Amino acid sequence: MTSTQAPILDIQNLNVRLPGKGDRQYAAEGIALTVAPREVVCIVGESGSGKSVTASAVMGLLPRDVLTLESGQIRLAGEDITHASRATLRTLRGNRMAMIFQEPMTALNPLMKVGDQIAELFEFHGKRLSGADVNARVLALLVDVKLPNPATLQHAFPHQLSGGQRQRVMIAMALAMEPALIIADEPTTALDVTSQAQVLRLLNELREKHGNGVLFITHDFDVVAEIADRVIVMQHGRIVETGTAQEILANPQHPYTQKLLAAVPKGEFNAQRHPAKDEVVLSVENLSMRFETKSVFKAKRRVVHALDGVSLQLHRGETLGIVGESGSGKTTLGRLIAHMARPTSGRIMFDGQDIAALTAAEWRRRCKRIQMIFQDPYRSFNPRRTIADALAEGPLNFGEAHSDVRRRMHDMLAMVSLDETALQRYPHEFSGGQRQRLSIARALMMEPEILVADEAVSALDVSVQAQILDLFESIRERLNLSMVFVTHDLRVAAQLCHRIVVMQQGKIMEVGSAEQVFRQPQAAYTRELLAAIPGKKGFA
Repeated sequence: MTSTQAPILDIQNLNVRLPGKGDRQYAAEGIALTVAPREVVCIVGESGSGKSVTASAVMGLLPRDVLTLESGQIRLAGEDITHASRATLRTLRGNRMAMIFQEPMTALNPLMKVGDQIAELFEFHGKRLSGADVNARVLALLVDVKLPNPATLQHAFPHQLSGGQRQRVMIAMALAMEPALIIADEPTTALDVTSQAQVLRLLNELREKHGNGVLFITHDFDVVAEIADRVIVMQHGRIVETGTAQEILANPQHPYTQKLLAAVPKGEFNAQRHPAKDEVVLSVENLSMRFETKSVFKAKRRVVHALDGVSLQLHRGETLGIVGESGSGKTTLGRLIAHMARPTSGRIMFDGQDIAALTAAEWRRRCKRIQMIFQDPYRSFNPRRTIADALAEGPLNFGEAHSDVRRRMHDMLAMVSLDETALQRYPHEFSGGQRQRLSIARALMMEPEILVADEAVSALDVSVQAQILDLFESIRERLNLSMVFVTHDLRVAAQLCHRIVVMQQGKIMEVGSAEQVFRQPQAAYTRELLAAIPGKKGFA
């Protein structure tokens, strides 16, 4: 919804300089954009495009020893805040402009109850309210963002909430002081499809109710199609195309925009013939996993069935997709297959043996054959060790000769399209996509028969995601690997996987080929997941 009112945010010719002699002078160059009341303006682009730098410049959050706001103008509701003092910016943040971050667990204080974190905003901004008034405002905000049982939930700690609930708390905090401008920086990237749909719907409702302007940073064109009024496409720090959401999605003009849209998964199915079903490499039999936990809503401890009687088979050369919402049990299943936890009951049969029953010591002697690739490659690498150390560690621990390990390192880097100069560098010196390639190389160093990939592309830009998916497929073909691919993105699952297992609350709801699950879903829950995929109104 566009507006004819004066803009809440008006940026003109903004230039943010990078330090030193890099590949370009500016992180953001010549940026000009506006956001009107009740308008959602989406900035899209890959990592390094300058979209988050632009948002940080508005909020006054640029790292001053790294990035310099060299020139240009930023006006908030008519007031020039380009060179506002730190004290002024602290007053403006939360009061007249607020930010919703990508990962609420890193933005929320883990030691404070969520209600107290919202309440302290009123004190920080000098609102003289009684305790009863503050509590009433906190409850009203939690109701506004449609959190369940807010009177009880306000006493919960962040770790006791789901990802979607934590993001709703962040939205409540952003709305607390009724700011004119909300900046949302990738707020739905880490959410499953139904939680994502709920948060996007909530943001739409709230901007209508409160009249906020929203600057929405994303790399996801499905989200753009769902929520944007106008779209700004950025590449290498510059704006390369602008237009309404319909104009950009239906008729992109710039080659870079066309490339991004071409990389969006469209639910196209893995066209290859299904692997032969006569060779089962792994069989999960009646697997259950129970946790005992204390609920925030109840004093008594309760038993959570993370998995409840799960059975499935993985065939040689097959990519098996495991999909479902947060809490469905899909990650737990992947971790059990990779022997990162032991089930409460059931069997995981691999090469004629129940690997679920192996002790940790017994598993270490066999773990070469099943390897796991994680969602966040940066956290899975030791930041103080070189890539050569990371790749060599596993094979050397299994007694392989240094000469054989060095040779295989070069082979694996070539397979993931990286050169040998990577070996002496550290994890922080690579992009997210490169680090994920290195994670794949490290897993392949062990010469596994099965790869378990847990949300391995969910945090990547759409074009990088497409490259990693192509890499997974080429490796599977070349090495005749079997893969268990855990994801909340059904379009990604359809593109990569031969068969898909749909899970809900620890149980399997449906199993079928990717085409069958998408075109003829049997379970009502599967139909709900498909209906929640964002962006349908923007794509043909």
